[in-house]
Amino acid sequence: MAESPPAFEKGTLWSTVVERTARALASGALVPIRTEVEVIEDDGVPFLVRLVSSLERKAKAVPPPDGKPPKNPFIPPYEEDLFVSYVEPAHACLLNKFNVFDYHALLVTRAFEDQDSLLTPADFEALLSCTAEVDALTFYNGGRLAGASQPHKHLQFVQVPLASGGRRTPMDEALPQRSLPFRHALGPPLREPAEAHVTYRGLLRAVGCEQPGTPYNLLATRDWTMVVPRTQECFESISLNALAFAGSLLVKNREQLERVRAVGPMAVLRAVTGTPGA
Repeated sequence: MAESPPAFEKGTLWSTVVERTARALASGALVPIRTEVEVIEDDGVPFLVRLVSSLERKAKAVPPPDGKPPKNPFIPPYEEDLFVSYVEPAHACLLNKFNVFDYHALLVTRAFEDQDSLLTPADFEALLSCTAEVDALTFYNGGRLAGASQPHKHLQFVQVPLASGGRRTPMDEALPQRSLPFRHALGPPLREPAEAHVTYRGLLRAVGCEQPGTPYNLLATRDWTMVVPRTQECFESISLNALAFAGSLLVKNREQLERVRAVGPMAVLRAVTGTPGA
């Protein structure tokens, strides 16, 4: 049996992410999606609404179809300049090729697992070994209706704070002092793999998402963990993933931006969670 490739040495992951990012930018392997940010305050939360200014770069970076199914980018061999490190017990850390946030990293299973499947203790073991290295917002889009764009299981993490001068996330302004106006379950921070898995399963049960294939978003920081059930991917034409529930939305054009402003970000979140009164 072939030996497993070595994982990163403790204390080196984040410096490797930074170094790989510089290399991937220089080579063109990384294709950042440039945005303009507007703050829309709603119910005490200063939502960051990012307006895409270069979505066409992503389209240009994808080769035209030739009749063959596209290669799964999360199966080895990985794109060299996007590979950060292997992570125990059975994962790899990669850079997000089309990143909105600087140093946006993915934690993928080396063997294919479906994004609709539930997270396992092994997933939390890998995740916590990564987030021990950097203060981060971790998130998981559980299925297409939760905003997942790839069917291969992958968690994601971005360095916090999400905006300079703010708390870790805009939603921290409302947590845990009061209840949020959309369906969710809130729990303690994730600290140890087995305990984290128990917390996660309890939060899933609390919002009726314990069955595999039921769409939901998971978010976690060093202060809290949240699970949000999903009933639809989009509010009108605006696609939302887990980051929206941290207070960060992405819109494709100014019309979408003005629609969010008119309706209010919280109403948008209520709509995609099936919250009564939305």
